[in-house]
Amino acid sequence: MDISVEQGGIQQTAADCVIVNLFEGVRKPAGATGAVDKALGGRIQELIALGDCQGEMGKTTLLHTFGAIPAPRVLVVGLGAREDFDLQAARNAAARAIKKAGEIGCKRVATIVHGGGIGGLDLEDAAQAVVEASMLESYRMPRQASEEEPSKRVDELLIVEFNPDHIPAIERGAGRGRIIAESVMMARDLAATPSNIATPTFIAEAARQMANEVGLHCRILEREDMEALGMNILLAVAKGSDEPPKFVILEHNRERADELDTVVFVGKGVTFDTGGYSLKVANPGMVWKMKYDMTGAADVIAALRAAALLDTPLHVVGLAPLCENMISGRAQKPGDVYRGMTGKTMEVISTDAEGRMILADALAYAGQYENARAVIDLATLTGAISIALGPKAAGLFTEDEALRDRLLAAAEATGERLWPMPMYEEYMEDIKSDFADVKNSTSPAKYQGVSTSAKFLQHFTEGYPWAHLDIANMAWAQKARPLYPKGATAFGVRLLVQFLRDWGEQGA
Repeated sequence: MDISVEQGGIQQTAADCVIVNLFEGVRKPAGATGAVDKALGGRIQELIALGDCQGEMGKTTLLHTFGAIPAPRVLVVGLGAREDFDLQAARNAAARAIKKAGEIGCKRVATIVHGGGIGGLDLEDAAQAVVEASMLESYRMPRQASEEEPSKRVDELLIVEFNPDHIPAIERGAGRGRIIAESVMMARDLAATPSNIATPTFIAEAARQMANEVGLHCRILEREDMEALGMNILLAVAKGSDEPPKFVILEHNRERADELDTVVFVGKGVTFDTGGYSLKVANPGMVWKMKYDMTGAADVIAALRAAALLDTPLHVVGLAPLCENMISGRAQKPGDVYRGMTGKTMEVISTDAEGRMILADALAYAGQYENARAVIDLATLTGAISIALGPKAAGLFTEDEALRDRLLAAAEATGERLWPMPMYEEYMEDIKSDFADVKNSTSPAKYQGVSTSAKFLQHFTEGYPWAHLDIANMAWAQKARPLYPKGATAFGVRLLVQFLRDWGEQGA
């Protein structure tokens, strides 16, 4: 989607459709909506009086203009109650409106900034919200079909503002929104691409190419590099696959690492998960969507892209361990014991608890950044988090209150919800092993797997401020909702970018 900002009156803008808005309870629209209403001879007010246009959140009303203004269609989107209006409401309204515009065949659409006037939102943030929502709502997952599917998407979005003094702020917000949305879509593409294509090598090369384009430093560790570092827990997962494992290291502002705060993101990158010898049952366990088990790694790669393009004033590191969890004569087995990079040992109870295994050595590697002010991992880690929270919020695990508060603030700002989960020391008792330092699973994992998995990861951290985000319940949408069409969501990218933005503005 092409994005542009124009100064002028939206009632005078040539487009297939113009989008304006309305709060609940408004009888006579003002501002841009009022200008369109006046140009149409009061038709919006007539619909309000008839009860056909009430300003309910996300509800759209379509009007045909019959030549009264250059655009043949006007779409009025509801903003809901004024007292409940916030950035998330602005996103929802923009998403609903752009979806409707696409459904009726519009390709060039003009919109005002929802909430940028009497809505009282910061104009820059509101413009970002409109662009993010419009682009993400229009996203469609990549297909490998022989013929292109007919598109019902908007190709061009014009943001129209009457006041010329507001244009610079809107341009900044729109530019930031475009970068973030494009980064989210990159992560969605990686997560949705079939695992016979999106192998560890494919994803590592995609990260390298992106790094070259945006100016990130990129290093990719091969199997022999990981062996030399003692990453035997990670490599245990990769043993069963013919696909070679990769370990992607991305750095933004690497040359300024000594003067800037360092933040490290770590993402689970299992490109397909069979469960290994602890084989997933055919339904619903080992389903086609297990290709999305590398969403954490995709999120981290995408967040680093955004950090570079937004020139974030931090030293940001992204670590993405990548491998398949397959079955062969070389594959790990229940009862095996492996020593990781930290020297700590782990007993395999379930080969299907592989995500925490590759993160164990990735978190150990994060310890090399001795000045790290925060280390955050993201992973589609447990089915148990879906039982705990459903598809409403990701699980947040940390014992660092300051880091928890920063993440919750970023979640509130972006609408990518987090819910703090317990990290009681008693959970550590459940993963003690008779044959190693820890075991990688409990029984039954269905009921104990949420916090014990986090305690397992904590065992391999190296004393830095750390948080774990279990996004397994949020990374794939079973049905569409605003900003998240059905399928790969890349939940967490916008959250991480907001976290970095807040840190850069507020400091440690």
